[in-house]
Amino acid sequence: MAFNLTHQLGALAGTPIKSGEMTAPSVESSLSVSPPSARMPISMNVNYNPSINVSPPMSPVLGARRTDLSVACKAFAVETMEEQRTYKEGGMGGERGKGGVPVFVMMPLDSVTMGNTVNRRKAMRASLQALKSAGVEGIMIDVWWGLVEREAPGAYNWGGYNELLEMAKKVGLKVQAVMSFHQCGGNVGDSVTIPLPQWVVEEVDKDPELAYTDQWGRRNHEYISLGADTLPVLKGRTPVQCYSDFMRAFRDNFKHLLGDTIVEIQVGMGPAGELRYPSYPEQDGTWRFPGIGAFQCYDKYSLSSLKAAAEAYGKPEWGGTGPTDAGHYNNWPEDTQFFKKEDGGWNTEYGEFFLTWYSQMLLDHGERILSSAKSIFENTGVKISVKIAGIHWHYGTRSHAPELTAGYYNTRFRDGYLPIAQMLARHNAIFNFTCIEMRDHEQPQDALCAPEKLVNQVALATLAAEVPLAGENALPRYDDYAHEQILKASALSFDQNSEGENREMCAFTYLRMNPELFKAENWGKFVGFVKKMGEGRDSDRCREEVEREAEHFVHVTQPLVQEAAVALTH
Repeated sequence: MAFNLTHQLGALAGTPIKSGEMTAPSVESSLSVSPPSARMPISMNVNYNPSINVSPPMSPVLGARRTDLSVACKAFAVETMEEQRTYKEGGMGGERGKGGVPVFVMMPLDSVTMGNTVNRRKAMRASLQALKSAGVEGIMIDVWWGLVEREAPGAYNWGGYNELLEMAKKVGLKVQAVMSFHQCGGNVGDSVTIPLPQWVVEEVDKDPELAYTDQWGRRNHEYISLGADTLPVLKGRTPVQCYSDFMRAFRDNFKHLLGDTIVEIQVGMGPAGELRYPSYPEQDGTWRFPGIGAFQCYDKYSLSSLKAAAEAYGKPEWGGTGPTDAGHYNNWPEDTQFFKKEDGGWNTEYGEFFLTWYSQMLLDHGERILSSAKSIFENTGVKISVKIAGIHWHYGTRSHAPELTAGYYNTRFRDGYLPIAQMLARHNAIFNFTCIEMRDHEQPQDALCAPEKLVNQVALATLAAEVPLAGENALPRYDDYAHEQILKASALSFDQNSEGENREMCAFTYLRMNPELFKAENWGKFVGFVKKMGEGRDSDRCREEVEREAEHFVHVTQPLVQEAAVALTH
């Protein structure tokens, strides 16, 4: 999708986009929204001009390696290791003529067991060898707070991670290590449950206000509420101190691998490791796609901040609660007074005040943790990254309700991703974004989903802020159609006539390594995808030549793939 750069950056500065957009009034006005009771559930495909109309809050509502691998396969693995690209994260993407996007692969969520050992050791070893031989740059590993510091504050058990990272080093794979300070379980694709550390859970049980809370009093225990970030509520330490101490312990334990094997630290900042509020929790059926979600600021610590902000603004009556006319988790924007397109509360002075405060709390949370992470990993040779959710549903509406409840103040009239990109730029961090594999027409159009337009907006925001952009697919995909979309999106091709815009994503992380990936038909497509990503958009090699090389990769890696597939299913 090519737009004029002046037009694009004007939109980033907050001016309305008036042409060629899904957000045009002619599209929105044609939307017929049926009442909630009539809607069938849709499966998830996912992840200041104040108005004179003031909408104040309504009244508050209470494995061993095979020894018989072919010589050719072994030799080919060595050859591919020598031909690997230099990992380029931290730059602005590939230079023209020297392009290519390195591909990483996410490891299974339970790669390390609750007993702090490598899960399915034989399968893991065979899988890593197969990935390396296929030209993959590296792997992404969740380093779970709830596993490593489970027993007691400051008692870190790195057992399984020591072994897993040594495996990666031996094979020659780079590692993106995710500091996972959230609970595993209850989100899309969560196949296992890993709670927060036991001693943290005990503190939350004693003080339930440490959990994110909605207006109906429902608590969310995926991640400690950011309202308590700077309060010594966890056995005398603040949550941010706990995160910092964990990262420092990781650095000290793995200092011999930093910058060589471990090339990136992705800092978890919320549910699913993303910088956002837990506004769309799937657990227990609370939220279903494509509902608008709900604001998560009703714990006492967050409300205390809201009260102070309202008093400073000169409207103390706005500080008692958040909006109570913003509907329920599974409403659509037009079902609500706050999010509706005409005279909605979001577009009033009150709405602007609340949404500014709500989104700024999230930015401040990210700033606090990033400041610490940058200091801890300085001069270690690793890059820092932060993951942002790809909330593409109802993107074509005026209010962008699901993004607002998640903490991204992005509407038709205001860019919500540029402030995030600018915050990351201040700390030399990478902007990691999801839903790269999705196309607009694949999503429910009655919900005005627009993942491609969203990715385009985010890419422009990172361009304006001069921050590197990396990508992930939100859901598992093994088809060529999804691969083609990832190739297109990772090329970051805007207006080709605009000088200085030609760059690529600095990395792409593929979701996820599992037995399905190693099925013959999927593996062949994946190897071809990795090869094409490595070529870059400016390669002068013909497509057929690249595909022939990919077929050769598939052939010589077959013994490794068969071993991995068998081991993973046992």
